[in-house]
Amino acid sequence: MTLVYKEAENILKSQDKFYISLGLERVKKILSVFGNPQNKIKVIHIAGTNGKGSVCAVLSNILKCAGYKTGLYTSPHLIDYTERIRINNVKIPYEAFCYYMSRVCGVADKEGISLTEFEILTVCAYKYFCDNNVDFAVMETGLGGRLDATNTVSEKLLSIITSVSLDHTERLGNTIDKIASEKAGIITENSNVIVSEDNSGYETIKKYAEKQKSVIYKKEIKSDIIYEKGINYILFNDKKYEFPLLGLYQKKNIPLVLNAVEFLKDNGFFIGEKAIQEGFKTVIWHARLEYIRDKNILIDGAHNPDAAMELKNSLDYYFKDKKRIFIYSSLTTKDFNKISDILFTNEDIIYFYEFNHKNALSYNDFVKTNRGKNIKNCRREDIAKLINCPDLKIITGSLYMIGDICKEFSLIEK
Repeated sequence: MTLVYKEAENILKSQDKFYISLGLERVKKILSVFGNPQNKIKVIHIAGTNGKGSVCAVLSNILKCAGYKTGLYTSPHLIDYTERIRINNVKIPYEAFCYYMSRVCGVADKEGISLTEFEILTVCAYKYFCDNNVDFAVMETGLGGRLDATNTVSEKLLSIITSVSLDHTERLGNTIDKIASEKAGIITENSNVIVSEDNSGYETIKKYAEKQKSVIYKKEIKSDIIYEKGINYILFNDKKYEFPLLGLYQKKNIPLVLNAVEFLKDNGFFIGEKAIQEGFKTVIWHARLEYIRDKNILIDGAHNPDAAMELKNSLDYYFKDKKRIFIYSSLTTKDFNKISDILFTNEDIIYFYEFNHKNALSYNDFVKTNRGKNIKNCRREDIAKLINCPDLKIITGSLYMIGDICKEFSLIEK
């Protein structure tokens, strides 16, 4: 019997599913029952601390514009689970989502295997992409890499590792080397990997690639960002392309995307100049330095110190000398004190929103460690007033909170 969406959502949010349990044994067993669909498609696998979502979004859009049927798997979602599984940027239909959920959960129950939320969704994604004969599946890791549920492919077309920094230290390790080692775990034997030499975990990743007898593919591509008359552009190789994704950090992400494009071209896939131009121009990646011009709202999920620094730098570049009103929240598991020190000045107004999540940081605990800053307790009824004020509003912090606000006040498309 096929589930309806609300039933599927309740299963994924239930206490026995909604947790993290790194390891590949469970998900591999379920995938084997379905005939290992992950091994029947061309997988481009992306891991990293920051930037992996942007790389996934831009690369998959370029491939779509080049005429390839392209699957995209990302996390987390903002409004509902169907956002995570897309083909050619179209979300999996609710009926299909419920069908695959029913099948995966049915097999798991029959086999006596308890899958996590992320494992269920990953199996659904691989099966959906395989059944629809995608040309490529661009897969974003959920956490880490080595033991992530997405890391079940025997032979990958390409692995990409974005910037590495300290995050999820309780699970991945408390040093850059340890975290980089976990990210590098997506590199399969005799394969190809793309990683920037300025990545803080480069040496660790390079050693792991050598151990796997894999090649780091690299062509010298320099990129820059310019903002002219309210339009954002990416510059590379003396070319200027309109690019709606704000953020100076995109200068680090774009060379990874372009190296991936060059790799694919070198391996027989046609990707023309027009597809690259259109791929940059039409890409959408919600809640990552997303500027809603008519409301003067910037939305960005800066939930770790490195991301906070990138947001601060981008605010100073794009919105210099503008009064800033922040709507902020955090999970207790994040380094919110360091984020606060980086992001907020004494001139900023910070509306702290205590949203509904079991690990949500409380207003009182945030204020205790951030004395001297202009912090106000923000309730749901306050947000509507803030959204309509003329000053620049920055909604940032936990993506769970951002999704909650975006859904409630219809700030982004569903």
